[in-house]
Amino acid sequence: MSSLGNSGIEVFPLALGGNTFGWTSDEATSHQVLDAFVEAGGNLIDTADGYSAWVPGNSGGESETIIGNWLTARGNRDRVVIGTKVSQHPQFRGLAAANVAAAADASLTRLRTDRIDLYYAHYDDPNTPLEETAGAFDALVKAGKVRAIAVSNYTADRIREWFEIARRNDFTLPVAVQPHYNLVKRIAYERDIAPVAAAEHLAVVPYYALASGFLTGKYKTTEDLKGAPRGQAANAYLSEAGLQVIKVLEDVASAHGVAPATVALAWLRGRPGVAAPLASARTTEQLPALVAAATLDLTADERTALDEVSAQLPE
Repeated sequence: MSSLGNSGIEVFPLALGGNTFGWTSDEATSHQVLDAFVEAGGNLIDTADGYSAWVPGNSGGESETIIGNWLTARGNRDRVVIGTKVSQHPQFRGLAAANVAAAADASLTRLRTDRIDLYYAHYDDPNTPLEETAGAFDALVKAGKVRAIAVSNYTADRIREWFEIARRNDFTLPVAVQPHYNLVKRIAYERDIAPVAAAEHLAVVPYYALASGFLTGKYKTTEDLKGAPRGQAANAYLSEAGLQVIKVLEDVASAHGVAPATVALAWLRGRPGVAAPLASARTTEQLPALVAAATLDLTADERTALDEVSAQLPE
């Protein structure tokens, strides 16, 4: 198990993304994925109040609602750690104090629970003073509605500023950061965010851990991308350097008898400060390759090979 900073919350070293729930996975399938994840030992479930407002006919909050229905049906709230986020729901945009308070209550209602284990500021809000946002998150902790707080998609400078404000005002300190980080997207995180995460003992929960599916090895030509829900995002990595990463991934995976996705997540899990890479499964069939990363230990030579090949990609 991994620790979420100094929160006292222990998590399985792989987080299950809830972005597919209500998008590419209907409610029944989502519940099957959640069941299988917990049965495999998983406990950290990640979502956001804005998931999945981008889908035609959706209005936001669909993922939280599906998770809430599952929690109620299974009666297993105490067995899982729920992380959700605020700032992107169409009705609750931004991080003004009143909005954060209202959005948290709406999330609690959809999740059908009395507390959020890990509450993220999803995206920075330049229109709201950071002191106001930090105070709003602190108020939720003091009210017992949130156990621990975190940030996602913040610059290193803004993370440092949040800590300065929190210490000055005796506000609750963040315990985790959720950055864009994977084998083919390393430079910005390692240069900018990793130093502040280390200095402040933040647990790192990287999103896009499989680079929109590219690191599964299933996208090697533009033809492979056609019709894929995340094809456009994966296309960004479809280059000679990106395909070299896939080749090394496949070589390492073959040596262990596992899927390339397992190796990509195991590499990420072994990076400094990473508590739990974040990956989603559209179906239960996709889940075993993800969960296997929690127990796969790569050799030093394999890590070096992956480090070196992935370092060739541009920022």
